[in-house]
Amino acid sequence: MPRLKILEMIDRPFLGGGQRHLLSLAEHLNREEFEVSVCSAGGGPLEERTRELGLVHYAVAMPKRPLPRSAGALSSLFASVRFDLVHTHGGVAGLFGRWAAAENRIPAVVHTLHGIHYLHYRNPLNRRIHIGLERWCSRRTDGIICVSDTDLNKALRYRLAPAEKLTVIKNGIDYNRMGGSVPGPDAAAGIKDKLGVESGRPVIGTVARLHYQKNIPFLIQAAARVAEALPDVVLIIVGGGPEEERIHGLVRELGMERNVILAGEREDAVELISLFDMFVLSSRWEGLPYVLMEAGGMAKAVVATAVDGVAEMITHGENGWLVPAGDGQAFSEALIRLLRDGKERERLGLALQAHVREAYTQDRMVKETERLYRRLLSH
Repeated sequence: MPRLKILEMIDRPFLGGGQRHLLSLAEHLNREEFEVSVCSAGGGPLEERTRELGLVHYAVAMPKRPLPRSAGALSSLFASVRFDLVHTHGGVAGLFGRWAAAENRIPAVVHTLHGIHYLHYRNPLNRRIHIGLERWCSRRTDGIICVSDTDLNKALRYRLAPAEKLTVIKNGIDYNRMGGSVPGPDAAAGIKDKLGVESGRPVIGTVARLHYQKNIPFLIQAAARVAEALPDVVLIIVGGGPEEERIHGLVRELGMERNVILAGEREDAVELISLFDMFVLSSRWEGLPYVLMEAGGMAKAVVATAVDGVAEMITHGENGWLVPAGDGQAFSEALIRLLRDGKERERLGLALQAHVREAYTQDRMVKETERLYRRLLSH
């Protein structure tokens, strides 16, 4: 029996959460049953990683404008390669890919909402336009995956799709593979030295795009309050993005050059997390962030804002600390208390590690996705 041809597609080729989710599926879907290919803009680490896995990568640029050119390129791809199922990830690929799949009568179309970002747009008209686009696209979609229960409830509340098309498949990672990335004591000391972190200084850190969603300025302001009580504290921020210049300016404005290290985009993010005494996440909203699974997998205590999928993974006081989004005083107080209480950090980290390793596994995520594919293709 011939294998079913699956295309996993996303717009941009960097390795963010959506791209890592896609790669987990591409690598681990049953290859005896599914022939998997990947589509994204070309030239980035996603394409490189896809080819390392021995999979075909189709390079299609998907800029938000102009729509006709991007959708036309995908339509040409779908006309030349007859896929059985197209799985789009994120808003841009979801718009172009689902339009082109409908035009070419692809037998089954799946879309994953990696957080419903447009519900948080500050422009009301922009929000309404994107809600309308999702409703239009959902009519051309056979199955829609939400990565958290919160996102499912939002999708139902805003009538983004009929309830029968919606399902929850939570993210998961391979903790055994992640463990191989943790450096030993000598290597860790070397990394800290290169970053300019003196031995013995307490380190908090995050891995996040420098984007409005992640609210990094809020985190830096909280770190400034922490530094008043604990002058040696170091905040390491791993990631790049559109707010990079603004954030550099804020660090200088607050006089936090000694306390904040902007490490930029790095491929060794997991190794850096292993150096943190505590992991922090200051997001305004989230889907179900992979970085919390990674931090939990390494038994790091977490302080995070109580938003969306974060509050599904973290139970306040049980396996982490949650604070209201935007409450800078509560955030800084939580950081100070935990930095001063090593036993509590250890307890929270071990509790989170046990939780994520049981509930957020890659194997479960892949098997649930395979079941959805089979169900849709059997109709």
